[in-house]
Order: sequence, then C-alpha cells, then structure tokens
Amino acid sequence: MVRTDNRYERARIIGARALQVAYGAPVLVETEQTQPILIAAQEYDADVLPFTVRRGEHQ
Repeated sequence: MVRTDNRYERARIIGARALQVAYGAPVLVETEQTQPILIAAQEYDADVLPFTVRRGEHQ
C-alpha cells in the first residue's frame, strides 16, 4: 500500500514516533542513526509504523 499522507500528517507521525523512541520505545528498523527524529523518519520511509490517519467526519 502506498502512503498518501500530506506533509502535515507526515510531520505529526514522525514527531510522535520520535518522542516514543526518545522515551525508550523499541526501534522497528535496523539503523545506524542515534537521533530519534532520524530513526522515526527511517521507520516512516520503511512503512513499518502502526499509525492510522483518520480523515473525514469524526464522531
């Protein structure tokens, strides 16, 4: 499945994941990076993040 997140959604997802990594969440990809934001960006690009973006009518 191809991601169709806009730049704001992408920034929010990567930011939220970077915070999780900074607080000790396990990293989901093999990486040499040490900065949480760069790790989160690699995870996003690898499409391994379990985030769902809900659009449209909210109940």
